[in-house]
Amino acid sequence: MSAPDAGDGPAPLTLTGPAGALPGVLLEAGARALARSASPRLDAELLLAHALGSTRAALRVLGELPVPAAARERYARLLAARAAGAPVAYLTGERGFWTLTLAITPAVLVPRPETELLVELALERLPPAAPAAVLDLGAGSGAVGLAIASERPQAQVELVDTSAAALAVAEQNRRRLGLGNVRCLLGDWYEPVGTRRYDVIVANPPYLAPDDPHLATPELEHEPRAALVAGPTGLEALATVVRGAARHLAAGGWLLTEHGATQGAAVRALFAAAGLGAIATRRDLAGLERATFGRRAA
Repeated sequence: MSAPDAGDGPAPLTLTGPAGALPGVLLEAGARALARSASPRLDAELLLAHALGSTRAALRVLGELPVPAAARERYARLLAARAAGAPVAYLTGERGFWTLTLAITPAVLVPRPETELLVELALERLPPAAPAAVLDLGAGSGAVGLAIASERPQAQVELVDTSAAALAVAEQNRRRLGLGNVRCLLGDWYEPVGTRRYDVIVANPPYLAPDDPHLATPELEHEPRAALVAGPTGLEALATVVRGAARHLAAGGWLLTEHGATQGAAVRALFAAAGLGAIATRRDLAGLERATFGRRAA
């Protein structure tokens, strides 16, 4: 591969010679190659650990042991893909979320830290030792529903997604985590659950409009568009979820939805129009309106 121009990407990575094979040198070179990333050093550590078939923690143990040539070559390829915008989770095949390590493929969105807010809101409403029914709509990798199931073993959690490929990832994660209180269902929003009712419904649906500038960012260009774009306004999927909630919430049950940082007021209006009460919006760690919730009357 020819060296890129200075404005087109990272400088080529040189991994030759004894010094160039040491983990510390490789990480420094990787961080420079990924300077445009929001977390260049972390990305470099994750990719080098993956190239070695190891963990970030083990990199410190390796110390001054040279990295084998085959692993250096894998690392260089991973760095090039990351510099081109491929998410780290797609390159390593996994992502940490809540207390879980999840398998991730290009069939699903990469779970974001801000989405953990949905888990927090659900756990606030689910007593630790009480049975409960939970529905995760648009589950993707299963991140939210599986995190809830792991914290509330008395709860029965159903994961719904319209993508068979995404649901296969969720089922893979369910199996590897050994969560017997989770069931995966293929279908469109509420369609596969019939008339069942739930104590908590969580949803992180698509909420971008087709012209949203975020879609032009390199990482989002690699992620499944159907899981990102809702329709002309970005509110279409949210509206479907909110309108159907009252028919599927138990008395006193809660609907919890993630949405875009500028959509809070519109989503609260959807909740009110659907007859839900106790409506409020929680901000994420960046101070942005991120999750709105409301309750069916007891």
